Amino acid sequence: MAAACIEPDELVLEIGAGRGRLTEPLRRAARRVVAVEFDPELAAGLRQRFGRDPRVELVEGDILRVPLPAGEFRALGNVPFGITTAILRRLLEARGLRRADLIVQEGLARKRASQRPATMLSLSWLPGWEIGVERHLPAACFDPPPSVDAAVLMVRRRHRPLLDPALGDGYRALLRAAFARADRPLRQAGPLSPLEWKRFARSRGLPLDARPPRLDVWDWMAMHDDVMRHRRRGKRTAPGAVM
Repeated sequence: MAAACIEPDELVLEIGAGRGRLTEPLRRAARRVVAVEFDPELAAGLRQRFGRDPRVELVEGDILRVPLPAGEFRALGNVPFGITTAILRRLLEARGLRRADLIVQEGLARKRASQRPATMLSLSWLPGWEIGVERHLPAACFDPPPSVDAAVLMVRRRHRPLLDPALGDGYRALLRAAFARADRPLRQAGPLSPLEWKRFARSRGLPLDARPPRLDVWDWMAMHDDVMRHRRRGKRTAPGAVM
């Protein structure tokens, strides 16, 4: 709660409210809390505890299916480890989300926050979002303890996106084409010709045999700019440069 820095005028979507351990401090910190809980028994306990509080709206249902807040909102919660990526997909596609602070499996948190090596999914999000690990949470912190350690994954919407949203489809197509052959060096399977790649790699300080996960989001932004510039000039790019 301290790391999340909830403001008194904010709407917070709590994912997996459980027995209300986070709902209680959230309702004191935020303007309003939408607490989502899938388990009927736990949801009944939440209704008994918070049902008369106008600052708390209780929603019994699946976070992957219930309607998300229409306006701007924050997300916070101890999310089910098995569907964390699906939850992230849904949240980060929501127009109103401004920040999320989620307790997730530590390995997934490190994977999503890693700049190098980077996954295609994380690279597709990073132009619009900052993703980092706020803190490590040993399994012994929990009752009952899970089989693995956890971490707080923090996701913030960038004030200025690294990419014009209108170019998003082309950028993601570029990633898909490159990662479809992620085991091959980009000089062989990338969107630039071998000579263009050699110039690009040297300008970015990249090894000539770099594979797609070796590039961070800033490298991919630069490559996307190069591909777009070649297209505007009518130059042919290498096979696989789907735009």
